[in-house]
Amino acid sequence: MTASFDTALTRLTGVRYPIVQTGMGWVAGPRLVTASAEAGALGILASATMSTEQLRSAVREVRSRTDRPFGVNLRADAGDARERVRIIVDEGVRVASFALAPSRDLIAELKDAGVVVIPSIGARRHAEKVAAWGADAVIVQGGEGGGHTGEVATTVLLPQVVDAVDIPVVAAGGFHDGRGLVAALAYGAAGIAMGTRFLLTSDSTVPDAVKARYLAASVKDVTVTTAVDGLPHRMLRTEMVAALERAGRVRALAQTVRRAAGFRKLSGLSWPRMVRDGLAMRHGRDLSWSQVLLAANTPVLLRASMVEGRTDLGVMASGQVAGLIEDLPSCEELVQRILSEATQALHALPAPG
Repeated sequence: MTASFDTALTRLTGVRYPIVQTGMGWVAGPRLVTASAEAGALGILASATMSTEQLRSAVREVRSRTDRPFGVNLRADAGDARERVRIIVDEGVRVASFALAPSRDLIAELKDAGVVVIPSIGARRHAEKVAAWGADAVIVQGGEGGGHTGEVATTVLLPQVVDAVDIPVVAAGGFHDGRGLVAALAYGAAGIAMGTRFLLTSDSTVPDAVKARYLAASVKDVTVTTAVDGLPHRMLRTEMVAALERAGRVRALAQTVRRAAGFRKLSGLSWPRMVRDGLAMRHGRDLSWSQVLLAANTPVLLRASMVEGRTDLGVMASGQVAGLIEDLPSCEELVQRILSEATQALHALPAPG
């Protein structure tokens, strides 16, 4: 018999189970989000790699396929963030998540419209800030997580944040099974968020050749590099990553300008909008212009792998947990497996006294 996993996260968002599928660029599209939502998890659309028109279309596609709650992930520093917020409100999306801390005004605008606001954070002070601004919950990603990441392990960061804020905390970074869910709940979290584990499902649109690279990876094949965009980025160590790390700065910057032009065409952004977004990225983050240019690399290099299947030309953001994953279940199979494993783990605990 499966245990009941009713938590502050399920009550806040209306999902059946305390599991979040994170908003991964080029990966978390309508198909994966719908499958996650139908499985009882909180599926989150990744909007940063979509134009506003594509975002509205994606939201409507998910809505046409499921009546269960789902969310949209936003870049708080994007020049068109308010336009994307308006789409979320207009289309009746249940949850807005943010890769960077949103402003107090954005949080207020969403909450006034009845949208649940869940920023992702990587430090205790960031959790305290967004909680004070009215965020409904936070996703806490430890250093094991994929993509941009910090240095503090989940097992250290999570209890710090749980003790620091009075809103639900969702644990991310290193989770893939039911034992992890039980561990997170024991730390005081209200659920877990997973990216790499949902990427490696049969419902994910990532090409088979790319999934095969993930499945073949060991824990040691997942590295942190600053070569892609100047910030610590966890991903699979591939020939492409090695080449970026070997490239000199002048050559790397020349390549990034070309890739920035490519991303402009893919995203529909104008050069003035990209410049404004670059200024927003620099604000308060102590980034050089070279780092801002390097940041334009990421969407194009990720797309090469996640959409085009070019493991030789793209990069593959990955949590360390990729080294533990060996199969490609459907989202439904994955969620039910996690719940069954969590129930078994709970029953295996020694009785108190």
